[in-house]
Amino acid sequence: MNHEPSLFEKIIQREIPADIVFEDELCLCFRDIAPQAPVHLLLIPKKPITRIAVAEPQDQALLGHLLLKVGEIARQEGYAEEGFRVVINNGKHGGEAIPHLHLHLLAGRALQWPPG
Repeated sequence: MNHEPSLFEKIIQREIPADIVFEDELCLCFRDIAPQAPVHLLLIPKKPITRIAVAEPQDQALLGHLLLKVGEIARQEGYAEEGFRVVINNGKHGGEAIPHLHLHLLAGRALQWPPG
């Protein structure tokens, strides 16, 4: 069975351009093209994990890496002090639009609660 690369896999492979703000050997962070806040970044693992609900025990270190990096990126972008939100959507009802695990980093304004 052939695997059709997701939009995010194409961004990782540089087949589709993106405004990249951070990259290391495990993940890539870029600006969302349809921002939901003044700052809307997407942090994606380079390993194609479909969604958080299907992550496996061997993904534990990668998942921890993503959480540490999202905080580091918020500090780098200057939003750690005033606040930011990290969102992971899972499945259709959770708002998942692309079947590749990704963390949304939202900042730049006061964010309301509940979110949706």
